[in-house]
Parts: sequence; C-alpha cells; structure tokens
Amino acid sequence: MSLFDLTGRVAIVTGGNGGIGLGMAEGMAAAGATVVLAARNAGKGASAVKQITDAGGKAEFAEVDVANDDSCQALIDGAAKRHGRLDILVNNAGINIRKAPDVATPAEWRTVIETNLSSAFVCTHAAYPHMKKAGGGKIINIGSMMSIFGAPFAPAYAASKGGIVQFSRACATAWAKDNIQVNSVLPGWIDTDLTKGARREVQGLHERVLSRTPAGRWGIPADFAGIAVFLASEASDFVTGTAIPVDGGFSVQG
Repeated sequence: MSLFDLTGRVAIVTGGNGGIGLGMAEGMAAAGATVVLAARNAGKGASAVKQITDAGGKAEFAEVDVANDDSCQALIDGAAKRHGRLDILVNNAGINIRKAPDVATPAEWRTVIETNLSSAFVCTHAAYPHMKKAGGGKIINIGSMMSIFGAPFAPAYAASKGGIVQFSRACATAWAKDNIQVNSVLPGWIDTDLTKGARREVQGLHERVLSRTPAGRWGIPADFAGIAVFLASEASDFVTGTAIPVDGGFSVQG
C-alpha cells in the first residue's frame, strides 16, 4: 500500500548498527527509505550496512557519540545536507548499568541519563528545523517496559525511559502544528546484546520473562520492522504522543 511507502524518505537511527535499531532500520529500508545507521562502532556499522544493502536497501553508516552534543548536531546536519532532507529520526541508542539505587553512583546515573534521555533531546532539537522546513516529519523514541514498570536493578534506566515517554508527549503537542508526529515504542524483553547481559546478571530472568509473556518467547529485532514502518509512514499521520508496547503481551499480563 502507498500509505506505507517510504521511497525517497531519509531516516536516521541512533544505535542503528545492531539490535532493535537495526531491526527498525531494516524495515524502513525494505519500505524504500534511505537509512543512516548512527553509532560508535564503525566495524559493526559496516556489517549492518552490508546486511541492508545485500537485501536491496539503501543504507550508510555515520559515526556518532550520542553523549556529545556537538556530535549529535553534526550527525543530524550532516545527513540532512548529504541527502537534501531529513524525514525520520529514531532515537534508539541506549545503555544500562544494573545496580540498585543505593549502590549506583552519581556518575553512573548521569552516564545512563545522558546516553538514553539527553541524547534524544539533543538529536530531536537538531532535527526539528529540518523537518519543519520540509513540511513535516516523524520522530520515534525508544522507551522500554521500564517506562511502565519498576525494577530494583534499573533506577537510572527506568528514569530515562519514563522520561522518554513524557518527552515524546511534550514534543507531540508542541509540533503537531508543524505536521511532525512524535511517538514512543516500548520494547518488552528482546533478545539483544543488552538483554544478554541482563540474563547473566539477573538470576532467573529468562524463566520469569517466558512465564509472563503470553507469546511465550523473547522478542527479536525483526519484530520492530513493522512498527517502525507504520510510525515512519503516512499511515500514522494522525497518531502522535502515543507509547506503543511491542512486548508479546508482557505488559497486559496480570
């Protein structure tokens, strides 16, 4: 359907060289978008670009340190200049430091907040003038089940992901007049490098996830291709300020 056609659109995905970010980038590339995979690891980025181009998509890698304001600004402005436009921004880059709040240090707190939440603000702030000039755009911010639930081992991560949802809502209300839609996606327990670490560090996590998830499995990055295309396309032009779980039913299970 033409509603889901992203031909000619340009998308930036932070943390796009693996995991959920790559899954979303692959979906948008398959729908016709040119995707800019922004991350720190150039080798991993090159492999991700090859994965997309081998499947017939258009992709490139751009190095960025999302904890550095100037690096974020250069990423956004550089992509817009190279391609003459910027239509879609996915703020996906994120980290976690799994410590209880009485053990985590202020420095660790700031590291997580800067990487997960402040970077989304800086990249979004940089993208806004390009999207406004073009007459519209789509911003997709990646939250988490920790946007909804608490966990004793994730105080900074949970704060950052709760903040992502409220930040998205603020932008959605501010920029609806500019035809810019801003939404959050809340991944459940997804099989990525980040959650492999969680399974090593949190005893019994794997079994608890399976027992609570109605779908009976962990998610995979490919599960995010469809939601990315929907939120990046004309199909979602009247959808803004939402927070959509992609979790196999985890968040509705009593």
